[in-house]
Amino acid sequence: MLKASDRIFINLYGIHDWRLKGAEARGDWDKTKALIAKGKDWIIQEITASGLRGRGGAGFPTGRKWGFMPPDDGKTPRYLVVNADESEPGTCKDRDILRFEPHKLIEGALIAAVAIGAHVGYVYVRGEFYTEANHLEEAIAEAYKAGLLGKNAAKSGWDFDLYVHRGAGAYICGEETALLESLEGRKGMPRLKPPFPAIVGLYGCPTIVNNVETLAVVPTILRRGASWFGGIGTSNNAGTKIYCLSGHVNTPCNVEEAMGIPLKELIEKYGSGVRGGWDNLLAVIPGGSSVPLIPKDVCEKVLMDFTSLAEVKSGLGTGGIIVMDKSTDIVRAIARLSKFYMHESCGQCTPCREGTGWIWRMLSRLADGIGSPKDIDVLEEVTYEIEGHTICALGDAAAWPVQGLIRHFRPELERRLKINRIA
Repeated sequence: MLKASDRIFINLYGIHDWRLKGAEARGDWDKTKALIAKGKDWIIQEITASGLRGRGGAGFPTGRKWGFMPPDDGKTPRYLVVNADESEPGTCKDRDILRFEPHKLIEGALIAAVAIGAHVGYVYVRGEFYTEANHLEEAIAEAYKAGLLGKNAAKSGWDFDLYVHRGAGAYICGEETALLESLEGRKGMPRLKPPFPAIVGLYGCPTIVNNVETLAVVPTILRRGASWFGGIGTSNNAGTKIYCLSGHVNTPCNVEEAMGIPLKELIEKYGSGVRGGWDNLLAVIPGGSSVPLIPKDVCEKVLMDFTSLAEVKSGLGTGGIIVMDKSTDIVRAIARLSKFYMHESCGQCTPCREGTGWIWRMLSRLADGIGSPKDIDVLEEVTYEIEGHTICALGDAAAWPVQGLIRHFRPELERRLKINRIA
């Protein structure tokens, strides 16, 4: 369990003032100039040593990502892009940072910009986040007025301008290269990689794309030290994480806890337990809708970190925990997610464009008990034909929930087929 003194997001629930005055009272913008004065190499080394991994879902080491930027030629612009296009079902952590802790993000963006040599940054905000974008724009205006952004930002000698760009509500724009396409004014469609954004990114220039939560924790890590952050969590899963609890729990909430906290403890302590008690639990999607579900017996012991969830063939993803009790029609629930991914596919890759629709139609038929047991095998085979064969990870996101369903609830699919044949 995370100690209160180790929490980074003190105002996660919006109890206190989210504006600059309140943020400074909570320690934001404290000695920012001194941190920047230690230089970009020190910043990258500290973030690398801390073990911070990206909080947007992939979990890639942040310091290593920053280190991919090529040497500065003194002529080519560099950009920092903040991915605030939080569209993963079951995930609502970044929106609360934007609403109640925007100055943590802004300060983190400034420090990251220094580390990668960028003088301009863009925050790409999900179109539906109206209030959140307003709060962020107001916080940025406060930062400019206080001299924390713009020329000689925070009196550090570094010039940095930060802009808010509102998206139009497309899930695919959460993928970093589709986000860049949208930011440039085109349809959000993922780009082939390589080249990666660190080499050829926004406007063809070196660019780093980071998630909101990732950047928001950077200033605290630098102030308190890499060893402090690295001392929280489990091996190769350092630090704190904002988990989102939703579904069939008594008190849905967001909570900041240590990486590696047991899933059952999260649900029991912060969600006030499963609706109807723990024995009424059917399954949990532990990392947002794109990761495979895990059944009750796995939920009993699994830890909430990248490594532990990978070992049970699921994933931490964004930390969006969706709890489903025994009243859930598990087949129709996954079919509904399949429909979402079909709708959000950009259509660029044939396996995703055609496969997501096929998955949804087949799974809907199976939910109605129409078909034969061999259809389950065909469905599973198709998911593996989609997984890993598309430009971006949306194909994987569409395949994994179905794979998890078949892996753990195949008997339920077969039962429906049997009942239909008897009827």
